[in-house]
Amino acid sequence: MKALYKSGAHAGFELVERPEPEPAAHEVKIRVLATGICGTDLHIQSWDSWAAANIDAPLIAGHEFYGEVVQVGVEVRDVRPGDRVSGEGHVVCGICRNCRAGRRQMCIRTESVGVQRDGAFAEYLVLPETNVWVHTDPSVTPQLGAIFDPFGNAVHTALSFPLVGEDVLITGAGPIGLMAIAVARHAGARKIAITDVSAPRLELARGMGVDLAIDVSTTRIRDAQQALGMREGFDIGLEMSGHASALPEMIDNMNSGGRIAMLGLPSQPIEINWGKVVTHMLTLKGIYGREMFETWYAMSAMLQSNPVLRQHISSVVTQTLPAADWEQAFDAARAGTAGKIVLDWTAV
Repeated sequence: MKALYKSGAHAGFELVERPEPEPAAHEVKIRVLATGICGTDLHIQSWDSWAAANIDAPLIAGHEFYGEVVQVGVEVRDVRPGDRVSGEGHVVCGICRNCRAGRRQMCIRTESVGVQRDGAFAEYLVLPETNVWVHTDPSVTPQLGAIFDPFGNAVHTALSFPLVGEDVLITGAGPIGLMAIAVARHAGARKIAITDVSAPRLELARGMGVDLAIDVSTTRIRDAQQALGMREGFDIGLEMSGHASALPEMIDNMNSGGRIAMLGLPSQPIEINWGKVVTHMLTLKGIYGREMFETWYAMSAMLQSNPVLRQHISSVVTQTLPAADWEQAFDAARAGTAGKIVLDWTAV
């Protein structure tokens, strides 16, 4: 099969022939139809310090995908050949305290698809049946199915706190931040503002129905609140960027008792005003991945019940390229000016 292969501890990928994987007793073999390019994949491609510390090369990267089941192991019970699927990229041990308590997203032995085990940038992928999500809604296209993983990040983050009637600040208008706009609106937020420095991404945010898109290279959040008619600070903060200045400025613009969910991974230490966190009684919550599998149920239910939400989430995919043109696709993703870039594995 064709695969984007990281042959060793160095920058770059190679589109090469690799052996087709075969499913073990509890595993499912999937013919990959479409994959999304994630920031993690960009780290792996460039082989930066994060990749060097976390990646077990050689391997096949990629963890955001949509495909068709072609084979199942002898002990697979519910997934069938022909099912159209996406997959949870965190493979857990099942026996640590958190797993046994039903908190699988907190497993202490998590193994990530495309990071510690071969991933989805290939014509075929194998996953444990417990990680496979079967799509029963025919409106889920390959492009939409390929971004269920990051959509799950947006849903997990946005639904961390009740949103009905709340004013929401999102920092970072990348694909996950953009999807969080639609989720927050679906969940009943009153006013939604988002920040970035990319004019194209802020324009995408306006198309998603955000109340205010703030270019923080020219405008401060506090000044922008006046345009929303806000007398007090934001009730809910969703930090999606990982930028060093985003969280401190978010804290400065939260209402007393405000709640912040943090998904963005900082690349350096961040100094924040802990005194304000204490005196304003703020709540900070770290978010990693998706709740297994409550987030997945929420995603599917929301998309099925709300055509407007489905259209907005689908619109986050701004370009689909043949997998054979992966270098062009990675360049577009790295530029940080578009939405989600998807690779079509039927054209490799």
